[in-house]
Amino acid sequence: MCGISGEIRFDDHAVDAGAITRMNQRQASRGPDGQGLMVWDRLGFGHRRLKIMDLSDAAQQPMFDPALGVGIVFNGAVYNHPELRRELEAKGYRFHSTGDTEVLLKAYHAWGESFVQRLNGMFAFAIWERDSGRVLLGRDRLGIKPLYLAPVPGGLRFASTLPALVAAGGVDTGIDTEGLHHYLSLHAIVPAPHTLLRGVRKLPPATTMWVEPDGQTSQKTYWTLSYERSAEDEGRSFEDWRDILLGGFRRAVGRRLVSDVPVGALLSGGVDSSLIVGLMVEAGVHDLRTYNVGFEDVGGEKGNEFEYADIVARRFSTRHERIHVPESELLRRLPEAIAAMSEPMVSHDCIGFYLLSEAVSRHSKVVQSGQGADEVFAGYHWYPKLVGSERPVDDYRAAFLDRDHAEMRTVVEGVYLSGDVTRELVENRLSAPGASDPVDQALRMDTTVMLVDDPVKRVD
Repeated sequence: MCGISGEIRFDDHAVDAGAITRMNQRQASRGPDGQGLMVWDRLGFGHRRLKIMDLSDAAQQPMFDPALGVGIVFNGAVYNHPELRRELEAKGYRFHSTGDTEVLLKAYHAWGESFVQRLNGMFAFAIWERDSGRVLLGRDRLGIKPLYLAPVPGGLRFASTLPALVAAGGVDTGIDTEGLHHYLSLHAIVPAPHTLLRGVRKLPPATTMWVEPDGQTSQKTYWTLSYERSAEDEGRSFEDWRDILLGGFRRAVGRRLVSDVPVGALLSGGVDSSLIVGLMVEAGVHDLRTYNVGFEDVGGEKGNEFEYADIVARRFSTRHERIHVPESELLRRLPEAIAAMSEPMVSHDCIGFYLLSEAVSRHSKVVQSGQGADEVFAGYHWYPKLVGSERPVDDYRAAFLDRDHAEMRTVVEGVYLSGDVTRELVENRLSAPGASDPVDQALRMDTTVMLVDDPVKRVD
């Protein structure tokens, strides 16, 4: 995790370096290992650094290559950067650092906007061309790394968090009615490009956006997730799928071990996190640190799953840490957890992840987790209800939405009430080409919309 920010001017005014500094300060928790600020007349970049790849000052950001005339600020991790580096070195590029940031900068110079197709990882970036004055913004395929945008008089600002943009000043903080409708319908999820504020937008996942010197912008979706079933897929056996999935899991876990600091794991004892821990050990990780959080029992309901995590930790000989949070601590720390949110979230485990992350950070900067498995592998209760559905939109809405538009009218009124935009969203997403089966349609929506702005956001 790092924090990026910036301001792009379209008029004759100089960049407000103070605004970028305020954004940097507001995102300090995302990057405690260093900060940077660069201003070039009509453009300014800010960065808060968490050292993961190339721990030296050579990888400090913002990064600018005067010979190439390209500058970058970047948040995330590109796992195939060693392979890309070798390709670029074969083209004659020379490197002064060993991390992934410089690889992105030179990959852009070599391949242009299409370089993003070559990246395997999670990322949000801004790249500046000195000679043309153009800026390219981009976000990874599944939106794991966030990128918020705010138009201001004569310019555009961007940041890794919404509060950073508000801290910079000049943002319209009025309520976005479409965002509010989604928020009150979709378990507090506001899909891109909306937020709860009129003056702040999110760059959608798998999207690049050009910002021209005169302020004109254009967006491009560079990747779409297809759920079409081929004849070859239909003919695969259980054993075929088992081997394909296991191979994919091994590659995914192995790629995420690319780091210059030790990588740990969040271990709940469930299927997803247990599988990840096993594959990390299989991949050769020694002295693996694993972490589990638990709470007090309430109303007869058990507040932890320590026993299951302990079984897995013993099986793979990990350095396991139980983190027990008493109720008094939970309530006392709740305001901090809320203040740390990039957008308002109401999931019961947000405070748990906040306190877990705090404890984990004492020993580990990077952890793997099983977040998102339910959206990818149909773990939720509404998927069986969609099997063979003849009305997938209605059935999905009935199973997932907190309220329909009729009830919304009893909750919100006047200037804050929009049309039934959430129904339109569900209809458009489920009916889009690339998925014909109702369950596949729901899985695609949950993976590309719900996953982005709920499970992923909780741990970013």
